[in-house]
Amino acid sequence: MIPGPAYDDRGLVPTVVQDAHTGDVLMLAYANEASMAATLETGLMHFWSRSRNTLWMKGETSGNTLAVVDLRLDCDSDALLARVDPAGPVCHTGAATCFGPIGEARPAEPSVGGELHRLWRTIQSRAAARPADSYTAALLDGGVDACGRKVTEEATELLLAAKDHAVGSGPAKRVVEEAADVMYHLLVLLAERGIPFDAVEEELAHRAD
Repeated sequence: MIPGPAYDDRGLVPTVVQDAHTGDVLMLAYANEASMAATLETGLMHFWSRSRNTLWMKGETSGNTLAVVDLRLDCDSDALLARVDPAGPVCHTGAATCFGPIGEARPAEPSVGGELHRLWRTIQSRAAARPADSYTAALLDGGVDACGRKVTEEATELLLAAKDHAVGSGPAKRVVEEAADVMYHLLVLLAERGIPFDAVEEELAHRAD
């Protein structure tokens, strides 16, 4: 067996998953010897499904994987804490975490900041894995010039869309779409340069003081 966890009589150990950056508790699942081995081999969280009696990787269909930052045991070795870097929302509802206040409905839609962080994590995941069919990976492979050209191109398209939109006429779908394109390509450029999104947030916070 993988050294460390004290598996129960079913060969399982409860695993609490925590966002390593925000400290938020994301989900509770179960691991066994097979899932631990797969997690350690791939660097992505794998679990054991008690209902389906099978090994599964978080994000294997959605792409919202959990990259391992570190694994920790409690003092009795019968519970595991997995600190991770999530590549997207963890809950099946679309929320960032499976946990919420008792008796309170949680909106599935996260805040704007939450969406940018999820997008950033997805970009980081693509940067690490470089899947062959990924547009993000292709941009990153093109280097700073390719990423920079797209930022300039999308910013120009946003300007043209904004000029075409009459002020006071309500939301303009094209302006919204072009703004989203600018934000996405800007994050890709940051990833290509190895600049963390948190650094931009810190600069904005500093300017707000």
